[in-house]
Amino acid sequence: MSGSVNKVILIGNLGKDPEVRRLENGAVVASFPIATSETYTDRTTGERKDNTDWHNIVVWRGLAEVVEKYVRKGQKIYVEGKLKTRSWTDQAGATRYTTEVVADELTILTPRNDQDRPANTNNPPYPTEEPQNQSPMDLGISPNDDLPF
Repeated sequence: MSGSVNKVILIGNLGKDPEVRRLENGAVVASFPIATSETYTDRTTGERKDNTDWHNIVVWRGLAEVVEKYVRKGQKIYVEGKLKTRSWTDQAGATRYTTEVVADELTILTPRNDQDRPANTNNPPYPTEEPQNQSPMDLGISPNDDLPF
């Protein structure tokens, strides 16, 4: 064991559509914020309150391409990765820092909605007529048959 661990696991909702960039070397990178929330009870008032934290997520290469195609604002996602802090010099010459989750696993938890499914007017998703009440006799079941339970 190396003596240290840098692992982040988050489940949250996207705050905006991912921003995707293609670098000069051909690499693809996507970044987006997700919100995680926890509910707690205020000890002084007894009131339930929400606390929301925002996390900046970065994904690279193939995962960035998947994010570009399928991930949108409002979706709930599972993200697994590591915490990274990077620095740069801004236009005023000041050193700036940001901390991000560099994700290596991502799962979309929000089910696909109807607009993602191809339209199929020939096969409605539910019966158009209500089934008629049928007795066991109509189904060919004799009241004298042995039931399997």
